[in-house]
Amino acid sequence: MTTEIRGLAKRNDAFILAHYYQTMDIQRIADAVGDSFELAKRAAAAPHKTLIFCGVRFMAESAKILCPDKTVILPVEDAGCPMADMVTPEDVRRLRERHPGAAVMAYVNTSAAVKAECDICCTSSSAERVAHSVSEEEIIFLPDQNLGAYIADRVPDKRFILYDGHCPVHNRVTAGDIRAARKTYPGAKILLPPECPPEAVALADGAGSTSWILNEVEQSPPGGRFIIGTEQGIVDRLRETAPGRECFILKPDFICEDMRKTTIEDVVRALNGDAPPVELDKAVMDAARAALTRMIAV
Repeated sequence: MTTEIRGLAKRNDAFILAHYYQTMDIQRIADAVGDSFELAKRAAAAPHKTLIFCGVRFMAESAKILCPDKTVILPVEDAGCPMADMVTPEDVRRLRERHPGAAVMAYVNTSAAVKAECDICCTSSSAERVAHSVSEEEIIFLPDQNLGAYIADRVPDKRFILYDGHCPVHNRVTAGDIRAARKTYPGAKILLPPECPPEAVALADGAGSTSWILNEVEQSPPGGRFIIGTEQGIVDRLRETAPGRECFILKPDFICEDMRKTTIEDVVRALNGDAPPVELDKAVMDAARAALTRMIAV
């Protein structure tokens, strides 16, 4: 099937992108693997006319926003993001009415329609720099209140208004989970994303983006032990890319169900034209592109 996929991709001038949370069989057949914003940039740089985006809807939308002339296909139409669905364009407009002098900063884990209502986007790795870059003293941060609280601690000269959203997977991490992991794996370094609750992040050995977590393990000396507090796909990847290091998942049920909907058969169907392309309103794309472009400039 891998041979079939490679042949189909070549014939259709298609570039396959896969998020780190995809299953390893999907990651192995992809032309590019990365976090959501890395993949959007790779999509923009690819010369191919068709992009097969193995991830969730907001990621495919971001690729379409940055590559409006390309065909972007999400192999599984209903692969969504519960956190992205927690905020709507109407929510953003209401927040603007309540806080007319505030800048609106959106995590990339948002729909194109929400991005279109915001001033600037950010990733978990760029959020601190983006917050420093805005001229307003107040920042409405959405939708992830945990990431917002993490950044607010690091940018004390701004007043943050946090939206009440979260990642259902990462939000389940507790301080008790961290303490239990230290007992189970003594000496192991605990790495979390800042989308986890602040009380858990405070007890970890480090917090950062998916790419940061991967780099911390892959660049460490052989023999290291790590507890990874994010989706199982990261641990699966590290077991291939960081031999000689021991990696353990923080919680046994650390799975993003939407990320794991995509199968190899779905990719084949997408390459055969049996999945509809991502379509977005031009006005929405233009407004959302402005917010993404401001982030890229930072």
